[in-house]
Amino acid sequence: MGFCYPGKNATGDLPPRPECAPLWHHQLLAKMKSVKLTLLIGQFSQKFYLGDKFKPTLTENVRNYREFLPTYLPLVHPSPRNKIWQKKNPWFELEVVPQLRKIVSKQLVL
Repeated sequence: MGFCYPGKNATGDLPPRPECAPLWHHQLLAKMKSVKLTLLIGQFSQKFYLGDKFKPTLTENVRNYREFLPTYLPLVHPSPRNKIWQKKNPWFELEVVPQLRKIVSKQLVL
């Protein structure tokens, strides 16, 4: 979201710098004419791109990923710190990951 590493705090990485996405994303996306799917990895990207459609939690966004297709697919950040989240939400590995693979595979063939 911020195009730079924001550094660390006591609990992990700092959030992305707030001025970057509004300043740069629209300019970059305007140059990418054939984007078929945007992976929204983590709550910051989900809040930015889903706007009013953002649900109260990241988990709810990921669980309800179908509502955002075909434009967006909300995902949890693939960090070792999220292994606990993945254990609490086994449906992610069973349902969302195979769907992600299917969508990406289909796009790569086209």
